[in-house]
Amino acid sequence: MSTMQAVQTKSPSFEEVVHGRRSVRHYDPTFKITKEEMTEMLTEALRAPSSSNLQPWRLLVIDSPELKQKLLPIAFNQQQVADASAVIAVLGDVESYKLADTIYNRAYEAGHMSAETKDAFIANTTKNYGSLPPEIARKIVYTDGGLISMQIMLSAKARGYDTVPMGGYNPQQFTEAFGIGERYVPIMLIAIGKASQEGHSSVRLTVDEVVRWNEFDF
Repeated sequence: MSTMQAVQTKSPSFEEVVHGRRSVRHYDPTFKITKEEMTEMLTEALRAPSSSNLQPWRLLVIDSPELKQKLLPIAFNQQQVADASAVIAVLGDVESYKLADTIYNRAYEAGHMSAETKDAFIANTTKNYGSLPPEIARKIVYTDGGLISMQIMLSAKARGYDTVPMGGYNPQQFTEAFGIGERYVPIMLIAIGKASQEGHSSVRLTVDEVVRWNEFDF
């Protein structure tokens, strides 16, 4: 084994990932993240928590140059859409409860719950989530969509890639152009790739400015 092969790349610490993450808008258009590595990142992101573990996120990875060009005007011609390796569209499935049977049966087969608990979870989840008012169902998938979005961005940074979350696009045009069904709510777009310029440094409010202990006295 050569010296180069013997050297293992040191993984960044969580602190390095969190403090190193920036919203990057300039990408190397010649760099391509492989489908294999993208799949690894998304597999990590899928560990995000969700309401009743229904995992309502649905992800559309757009890495075709032609489709990125199609998305470009929908995203108000933000150049990162064309130059990034991919744009991940994060959507929320307001009918995710229809997969309760699949999810809880797998949990049972993995030994995480008894058959009785599994059956109760399936019945209760299907009934409760299936009868939610639309605005509540949308609120849930927005919350869960935000959780997986942050997980995607941190997973990318841990591998040396950069991202930018994007709310600046026309969701109606997006769903029409990419054939997204009515049960799926567009939450955000995430450009991901190799930065050609560093993202701008920014400041944050301090803990003392945004946190209170036991008494909310802002």
